[in-house]
Amino acid sequence: MVESRLRVIEGRAVPDLPAALDPWEFQALCVEAFVASCRARGFSPVTIENDTGLLERTLQALGRPAWDVTPEDIDRVVGGLAVDGRAPSTRRGYVQIFKGFHRFLQARKAVEIEAAFGIRLVCPVDEFNASRHVGDDSPALLPPPTSERVDEFFAFLKTRIATARKYAPAARDYALFRTLYHAGLRSDEAARLDRPDVHFDRGPFGKLHVRFGKGAHTSGPRPRWVPMLDQVDLVLHWFLDDVRGKFPDSPALFADESGGHLHQGTVRNRLRYLMELEGRPAADRFSPHALRRACATHNYERGVDLVAIQQLLGHWTVSSTMRYVRPSATFIEDAYRRVVTSTLSELTGEDPTS
Repeated sequence: MVESRLRVIEGRAVPDLPAALDPWEFQALCVEAFVASCRARGFSPVTIENDTGLLERTLQALGRPAWDVTPEDIDRVVGGLAVDGRAPSTRRGYVQIFKGFHRFLQARKAVEIEAAFGIRLVCPVDEFNASRHVGDDSPALLPPPTSERVDEFFAFLKTRIATARKYAPAARDYALFRTLYHAGLRSDEAARLDRPDVHFDRGPFGKLHVRFGKGAHTSGPRPRWVPMLDQVDLVLHWFLDDVRGKFPDSPALFADESGGHLHQGTVRNRLRYLMELEGRPAADRFSPHALRRACATHNYERGVDLVAIQQLLGHWTVSSTMRYVRPSATFIEDAYRRVVTSTLSELTGEDPTS
């Protein structure tokens, strides 16, 4: 083991590192220190594990120590991910984890790196290669299905119950997608519901106990209670009384034909299959997540408080909810008409609905 002496560089005491210090070994030590700092900041073990794996893949793709990386290296790696068809969020993840590691090096290791390798740290991520935010290319920029389109889809599912070769899966699909839309659930949240999670006697509408709500930054489940609005309570009463018993006995609410929980991928594929059966053009089709955005938008359009929608969807902040809300093209005009009609009715004493 080589003993290092301390020397002063720019007013800081740093180890007098061996001249032949291996850059890869030193970078590995820096990664360990970076991980230790994440623990000190209170990040969850899941977050740390995911970020560490992503950082290691990023550094391996770059092919040189972080302090030697150039803007052209970033272009090469991020551009290669784009050519391979990787999602914008994936490309952005590579850039963000490298920037975070590089900031750590600048704060903690800059003097040592300059002493050992003669390099002053300058971040190679700039305005020309910083991957755009995932929202820039997100399907969330597309408007969610209109309430009329959603009603048409549910009418198709309801009609199909009487004609489908297998009654139970068709009836389950109707209850599942009604719950997804009216309760604003993520597909994984709905798929993981158990029968004891349905509480008809809780609150004026009954509530669903979503035990596996999405947590912030993969920090673990964030449970919440979701009211069964828009007659979801009646739909689930019917489903539990008349349909669920036709599947094998198990705790799962929306069970597959073996009695197990549906996988979120199965929910997505099932919705795609049903819309193909419906025979609508591709432009009229939507995803399970689009139903969640439609829930936010349609409740907002009919005057539900934004904070109430935030709580319904399980968002940490109202700003997250606002990204889901995409009012219709006539939202301003409709709101104006409602205000004017209400004002006139107050002045004249007439009932605007009569």
